[in-house]
Amino acid sequence: MRRDKKELASYVESLCGEIRQIYSIDPRYYKSDAVKRGLRNSDGSGVMAGVTRIGSVQGYYIRDSEKTPMPGELYYRGINLDEIVANHGEKGVFGYEEVAYLLLFGRLPTAANFERFNEVLAAARRLPQGFFVDMILKAPSRNVMNKLARSVLALYSYDRDPDSTDVSNVMRQSMELIGCFPTIVAHAYAVKRHAFDGDSLYIHNPGKGLSVAQDFLRMLRKNKKFTDEEANVLDMMLMLHAEHGGGNNSTFSCRTLSSSGTDTYSAIAAAVGSLKGPLHGGANAKVCEMAQYVSGRAGARPADAKIRAALTDILDGKGGDGSGKIYGIGHAIYTMSDPRAVAIKRFARKLVAEKGFEREFDVLEAIERIGVPLVMERKGRELPMCANVDLYSGLVYKALGIPPDLFTPLFAIARVAGWCAHRLEELLCGGRIIRPAYRSSMQRVPYVPMAERGSSAGAC
Repeated sequence: MRRDKKELASYVESLCGEIRQIYSIDPRYYKSDAVKRGLRNSDGSGVMAGVTRIGSVQGYYIRDSEKTPMPGELYYRGINLDEIVANHGEKGVFGYEEVAYLLLFGRLPTAANFERFNEVLAAARRLPQGFFVDMILKAPSRNVMNKLARSVLALYSYDRDPDSTDVSNVMRQSMELIGCFPTIVAHAYAVKRHAFDGDSLYIHNPGKGLSVAQDFLRMLRKNKKFTDEEANVLDMMLMLHAEHGGGNNSTFSCRTLSSSGTDTYSAIAAAVGSLKGPLHGGANAKVCEMAQYVSGRAGARPADAKIRAALTDILDGKGGDGSGKIYGIGHAIYTMSDPRAVAIKRFARKLVAEKGFEREFDVLEAIERIGVPLVMERKGRELPMCANVDLYSGLVYKALGIPPDLFTPLFAIARVAGWCAHRLEELLCGGRIIRPAYRSSMQRVPYVPMAERGSSAGAC
């Protein structure tokens, strides 16, 4: 007899009464130097798992076997990201496509190569025949990242040669994925709004002769309109998020799957799933929730004392989402500064002021100023900590009129270029399937036949 959902949920709950105890592991097992929990060394640095020539993240250097803090620097293929952003910002030209080319091909493009590359990306923005209706419209999701991951997997069925790991085939797939990500995200959000929020459904097909940033804003907005400044700020955000070394969770997920020899779509879908997590790409939306809580506690004139009290409650697990985390503060590598956060503050201040979000910006700066020493004191850290990219990125998207549902998907639209580059590098240079070890802490017990087992509290 088929059970209804409530009865099934009750049954599962009854089985899970002792699940925490069954799955618990004595913390002493993690104190061994041989166990690298989270693939981290005892000093917090990452376990060295490979070598990359794609991106370099620098936040400290080692002197006399000790970490010495330094201003954060981020390099794409050896070029300082600050130089890339500054050159495009000063000239008012769009840079994400050039960054994507640089990451994939390892060098800056010539004018002819860049023109052809843009043509390929533009063509890929138009989804395969029937894809929108069959894969997005007919199966809406409340979460755009979920729909993005499912859509990436579905693209396998539309590929004439999905499994080949030949370099030219993977490069073709990479360029097509970079091209179609903005369209999938824009359409998935439009369907989500219609199916779950009760809004009218409008779908704008990709335009012609537009950058990724321009076309995304055009597809997102009902009237298709945007300003040059808005598109340039979004383009900057895409450049800043395009790559961050091989050790971040989503890129490592992509490399792990790639090391098994699986197809491109499986590897990139895994990266999307990783980025969805609130401790990774989902942190920017969490920052906005936290800032709203702090702002409400601080009142109309936020004084430092009130903000400090709100942040203390958050660290104590009594405020915010109860996690005990101040989102947007701290980073695994950066110490004195996160260059992405510095760039966002420098370039976005004008936009935030024009859009009327000065108070929200002031609250975030106060969270940075007050929250950093609070977290350092709570963790007993001597090395400096800094605001990371997530602290300010959500507010920039908000100032652009982009809803929180799209904060993390925009991160994915940018980072897919880095993921694809790392997949190629893993396929060409990895050489071994990634397989870390786990120390067993179980006790040996004999098998007991069914008739000899006693009744269990978890039995139905």
